[in-house]
Order: sequence, then structure tokens, then C-alpha cells
Amino acid sequence: MTTARIRHRVVLATLLSAGAPPGAHAHNFGQSYVLPIPLEIYGWAAGTVLAISFLAAAWFLRARQPGTPPERAWSAAGPVSRALLHLFRALALLLLALTISAGLLGHPNRNNNLSMPLFWMVFVLGFAYFSALVGGLYEAANPWRTLAAVPGRLFRPFRDGLFRYPERTLAYWPAVFLYLVFIWVELFGHSRPVTLAQWLLGYTAVNLAGSFLFGIKAWFRYAEFFAVFLRIVSRMAPLAIEREAGGWRWKLRWQFSGLLGHAPAHNSLTFFIVCMLATTAYDGFHETVPWLRFFWSTLIPWWDPGVGLRALWLYRDWMDYYLWLGLPLACGFYFGLYVLAVWLGRALARSVQPLRELLRGFAYSLVPIALVYHASHYYTFIQTDAIRVLPLLSDPFNQGWDLFGTRESFRYTIIPSMDVTWHTQVVLIIVGHLVSVILAHREALRIYGNARQATLSQLPMLVLMVTYTIAGLWILALPIQTPRFL
Repeated sequence: MTTARIRHRVVLATLLSAGAPPGAHAHNFGQSYVLPIPLEIYGWAAGTVLAISFLAAAWFLRARQPGTPPERAWSAAGPVSRALLHLFRALALLLLALTISAGLLGHPNRNNNLSMPLFWMVFVLGFAYFSALVGGLYEAANPWRTLAAVPGRLFRPFRDGLFRYPERTLAYWPAVFLYLVFIWVELFGHSRPVTLAQWLLGYTAVNLAGSFLFGIKAWFRYAEFFAVFLRIVSRMAPLAIEREAGGWRWKLRWQFSGLLGHAPAHNSLTFFIVCMLATTAYDGFHETVPWLRFFWSTLIPWWDPGVGLRALWLYRDWMDYYLWLGLPLACGFYFGLYVLAVWLGRALARSVQPLRELLRGFAYSLVPIALVYHASHYYTFIQTDAIRVLPLLSDPFNQGWDLFGTRESFRYTIIPSMDVTWHTQVVLIIVGHLVSVILAHREALRIYGNARQATLSQLPMLVLMVTYTIAGLWILALPIQTPRFL
């Protein structure tokens, strides 16, 4: 059998084994969609918009080093604010308990169990986007921190920890590790209601153990990845509640201004931010035909040139490892591109500042890109799955209840318009990159203090932004274009 025939058969086997129809299936529920204009034109248009925005930012911000945008803050120590904080904490605990109990006691089918949309749609997706508008609520109402505070009030060693947290060595790496484990569970864990409940119980135990070992304050600052993730997202919010000595305060500021004038305290947090972007991109890419085809038609024939269709089943487990390995590799690849862009910018600007400081200085400018990748990738899921919370909330334990009179509501699946979906995703990605281009240029002015150096340093970052934009559009288009198999 010739190599060409082997490759043809292997590609066919890939499609059959993956259950992939000729059109895309994962992110648009099987609808085949032909782009109104070629993808290349979208890429050129997006790149042109970013280039023009870069030139405009370089022109209008060249005269002086921009200061920190003004903000207004006031104390949250009043009775109303305290009552709201207690209410948020009680609600967060209730929802966590409801998610776990519904997963254990409710309907075994994931489509008929409240725990799945309540956790994945309302918390993981919806609350993340809400935190970009009203920030800090998770910091104030973190249910795992509330649980850890109970024994902490009774036993001081539990509150302060048995050991001092090694901030310089560990820093945010535990949060990075737990975040990647979470993404692995999302992509490859084949989560069901009962397994989701078990994962949440396990994560609860991890947080309690971590608090006992290193203290509540250190653990929830560095290691609890939801806290780290949502703290980063909250920097974009125009209204945020923040912890201060002895209490809390509300802060009103311009949208995205919380990302300016700050830098991560450690490069592990910089890597976490890049992972926020890379994992969403890999989520969209890992189940596409090109990624699967590379494994079956390139790697396997290279490893075993004589492989035939009958022997393909021997490599099915290898495909799992291939998909799993792609997750950390995607983070490393995206981080490498970011390091390269910052290093080239440093060389063009002839700066003597340490590279690690520059990597931190521009890290927060990537956050809007990470958020719009997230929103555009899950856009259809939000429309179709989030609404299932309402009927399931009336009968969380599959007992035939109708607590809120919504049990028969929204029983029919909403099929989103693919034309609206695609163009919404395009707009989201372009707007997110526009914001990041402006933020990065302002940070360059702050870091270098010189308009010429700032502009030169941002040329590689502009190339990186354009690359991210085109890659994001290409990944989004892969599931909805008819693939060219061979």
C-alpha cells in the first residue's frame, strides 16, 4: 500500500472515529455554514484595523506620558454594604451546595440535571463576564474561603497555616497547575453530574487542606485558581469592590483602566494570563479536522509506516495522550510568542530593562484578548445551554417539583443564527484586540517614558496582536467551514 493511500485511509478513519460530519459540529451544533466572503479577507480587514489603531494610538499618545485614569472610591463599611456582602456569601455557599447536591441526587443525564448548566454556564461563563463589569464579587463571596473561615475562627493555626507560603518560589504556580487541571476536566473529563459533584467535593477538600497548610490569606491569593482568574478579569470592570485594611471599599473607574499602571508581581501570574488565552484557543482547535488529521496522517505513519486501517485501533489511546499533551504545549507556544514579541520590542527600543520586568509590564494588556476569545468561543453555548437553568431550577432533584413555575419553560433548544454568530465572534475578537493594542501602547509610554521608544517597542506586539487575531478567526472558522480533508 502506498503512503498516499495510507494517508487517505487514515484521514477517513479519523473522520469516522471522531464522528465528524462533513460540516462542522462542535461549536455550532452541526450546522454547515459558508462564510459570505473568504476567511483571508476577514483576516486582512482585521489586521488593517489593528494597524490603523496602532498608528492612531502612536499619534495621539505621543505628546506626553499618560497618567493613571482618575477613579473614585468609597468605603463599603456601611450597614447596607455589609448586609449585601453577607447576602453574597450566603448565596454563593447555597449555589455551591445546590450544584453538588443536584449532581449527586438529581437526574443522571447531563441535559436534565441542574448542576451542569448552573456550574458551567452560570458560574464559569456568565459570572466571568459579569466580573468584567462588576468586579471583586467573587473575592468578597468566595464560597471556599467562607468554608475555610469557619474552622479558622475556632483554630488560629488553621487560619494562619502551619507553614509560611513560599511566595518567591511557588508564587502563582499552584493556581496555574490547578487551572490546567480544570481545563483538562472540561475538555477531556467527560463530565457528568455525579462526576462534577465529585470534582467539586475534591476541590473543596484541596482548598481546605491548602488553607490549613499555608493559611487562608496566602492560599486564596496565590493558589485558588478561580480567585486568581476572576481577580484578573475584575481589573477590567468599571465598578469593583476591593479588600482594604479592616474592610472593603467600592471603586468606580473607567472600563479597562484597572489594567493600566500595574504589573503582575511574579512571572507565574504572567504565564497564567497567557494560559487564559491559550487554553481557549486550544479548546477550539483540539477537536478540528486539521489537528486530528495531523495525528493520524502524519505522526502515526511516521511512527509506523506500515499501519493499516485494521491496526488503527491500537493507537486510539495514543490519540488521548496526544490531545492531552497539546494543552500544556499550547500554553508554552503562546507564551513563547509573547516572550519573543517583548524581546524584539526591547531590542528595537534599545532598552536595558530586564526582560522579566517587561514581560510583567505588558501582561495585563493581553487580558481583553483572553476574555473576547472566551466569549466568542462559547457564544453559542451561552445561547443554547444557559437558558436550561430556568426549567431545571424548579426541579433540581428530579422529583417532579415545579417550585418556581418554570419547569415547562424553554423546553425547545434555541438554534442560533450562524450568520449572526460568526459576525458577532468577528466583532468581539477585533474589539478585544483593539483594546489590547491601546492598553499596550499606554503601558509602553509608562515603561519607557519616550514616545519613540514606546512606538518602536510596540511594533512586534502589533505583529503578535495581528497574529493572534488571524489565528483566532481561523480557529473559529474551522468548525463551521466544510473542511478540505486531503
